[in-house]
Amino acid sequence: MNAHPTQSTLPEDDQLFRLLRQVEKTPDAPQRATAEALNISLGRLNAQLRAATEAGLIAVKARDSADRRQRVSYALTDRGAEAKARLIKTFLARKFSEYAALHAELTGSVSDLVPLKYRSSLMQSNLAPIPELFVSYDSAQKLKVEAAELTSWDLSPRQICDLELLMNGGFNPLKGFLSEEDYNGVVENMRLANGTLWPMPITLDVSEKFAESLELGQDIALRDQEGVILGTMTVTDRWTPDKSNEAEKVFGADDQAHPAVNYLHNTAGKVYLGGPVTGIQQPVHYDFRARRDTPNELRAYFRKLGWRRVVAFQTRNPLHRAHQELTFRAAKEAQANLLIHPVVGMTKPGDVDHFTRVRCYEAVLDKYPGSTTSMSLLPLAMRMAGPREAVWHGLIRKNYGCTHFIVGRDHAGPGANSQGEDFYGPYDAQELFKQHEAEMGIEMVPFKHMVFVQERAQYEPSDEILDKDDVTILNISGTELRRRLAEGLEIPEWFSFPEVVAELRKTRPPRSQQGFTVFFTGFSGSGKSTIANALMVKLMEMGGRPVTLLDGDIVRKNLSSELGFSKEHRDLNIRRIGYVASEITKNGGIAICAPIAPYAATRRAVREDVEQFGAFLEIHVATSIEECERRDRKGLYKLAREGKIKEFTGISDPYDVPENPELRVETEGTDVDNCAHQVILKLESMGLIAAH
Repeated sequence: MNAHPTQSTLPEDDQLFRLLRQVEKTPDAPQRATAEALNISLGRLNAQLRAATEAGLIAVKARDSADRRQRVSYALTDRGAEAKARLIKTFLARKFSEYAALHAELTGSVSDLVPLKYRSSLMQSNLAPIPELFVSYDSAQKLKVEAAELTSWDLSPRQICDLELLMNGGFNPLKGFLSEEDYNGVVENMRLANGTLWPMPITLDVSEKFAESLELGQDIALRDQEGVILGTMTVTDRWTPDKSNEAEKVFGADDQAHPAVNYLHNTAGKVYLGGPVTGIQQPVHYDFRARRDTPNELRAYFRKLGWRRVVAFQTRNPLHRAHQELTFRAAKEAQANLLIHPVVGMTKPGDVDHFTRVRCYEAVLDKYPGSTTSMSLLPLAMRMAGPREAVWHGLIRKNYGCTHFIVGRDHAGPGANSQGEDFYGPYDAQELFKQHEAEMGIEMVPFKHMVFVQERAQYEPSDEILDKDDVTILNISGTELRRRLAEGLEIPEWFSFPEVVAELRKTRPPRSQQGFTVFFTGFSGSGKSTIANALMVKLMEMGGRPVTLLDGDIVRKNLSSELGFSKEHRDLNIRRIGYVASEITKNGGIAICAPIAPYAATRRAVREDVEQFGAFLEIHVATSIEECERRDRKGLYKLAREGKIKEFTGISDPYDVPENPELRVETEGTDVDNCAHQVILKLESMGLIAAH
């Protein structure tokens, strides 16, 4: 017999691995015990031991023992240890390959081996249920009673969206609002403290006063804006964040032209709370209830229909013909079914309201094949964070059971920054998504810019048209579409569906029939109220729409009589004016506001409130502080100089001069009628009143 027999005389790899592992584990065990552990006969064990010994994998040593069955022991040689390590690698590689093949079969995707750290998330089927944070119905009834005694926090609209997706699994693997450690990891490197990919801070921002009233470890009740308890939270963390750093890292710039950065600095509370959430009930939605699905409800739907591959289309705008062609192509490219998954939480200020958008979606849904297309609504509060938002959207859609996700050009971009340049590059979102695609377990389908080729009467991807110089390429931008709607101009059928245009025209009649707000701002005594009164009379003379004047002094007397003149109270007064103006605008009227409104952030908030429903014109009455003080009809400047009026705008409190008002009027050397006429001309140029 050869000293080193060939590999064929050794046991099969699996049996050899088990033998080497058992010898290493129990070197002094009797042969019978070893045979039982390996579930083989003594004769076969002896043959395997002989072969392994002759191959130099095992060494036999004599032992002093009265029991003749225990007079030898076995030990792995260096060669045996190397063989065991090699077999472990071979065994694991084979198992990982089997897991990958199983994942590919379940999801219908191509799945290569990935690092051990991430493989568990990839192996999860898009059809299997995912964890939710809700307690059972019986526990919820009991918890409601107990939570009624807890300290409560009334959630903002954005926080309600976040809580809903935390509780229903849309934000899986989060178990609540981020701890400080998780928040820092997400802000700095898009990862939770345990290394899990998560790009967006999900925090409960509260006032300093509320935060100071809490103890760490305390449970609080989370209520909606009508006082209904949605869940409870155990406060494990409380901290004051560096919001400028958050803005830089998450949104790319600490620039308040970005709506989320503006929200961060001027709307969100100063203190963050973190901790696990216990869900009691979902927020109540009375609109489109049949279209609202939780992640597990959609997964069950896909499971029932046998949809293994699902491509999600994210949208916050109405669907036009280019979108239909894009989604058709994406589904065909991915060989997947299509989920139209529009956001109906919070989108960019000024977007078409979700009621109108969903009616538009439903109007064109029958243009899609019903057997391969579905639509569901996503209650997400968007941050417009571009690249990070794209990754976030992908993770959310993975939770909803999707295997593919369409990522657009400048996906979730907020537009231009303070310098007039886009916040993000056109393909930054696609590039960041691609970097994390394997780890996320959802594949990207890049958004193609679709244009209409007139000669072929069809939409084609712009970058695939080889004969661009020989054909007529048509396209209508979002700005051009809004102009055509505002002016009642034709919107061609090649661009959109007649059903969609009809829905948009219901909500957006020609501008000359819409409500709007004229918002005067300037120092006390600048002439705001006088010009506002003159404008009101001129508009009433024209007729056609009701006109309401919300003068600062009148509002103080009738709406805000209990308020003082601190910054907080002045802000609250302006927000009340903005609320009333938005309601007037929504209902087709004209609101004329004439407060001092010294703070740019508050004026912006009012603009956002109004622009949901109609146009907003900021008019800066640019009278100098010296001229206002010279006029001083009410004697207020004199009292402020004497220190008898605290926090007086222009004297002891700042005034943020509007940077880009729709109109700036000078009152020094100009009569009131002329100033009011300038506003009328501006309204005519914007199409808000018919030119005479």
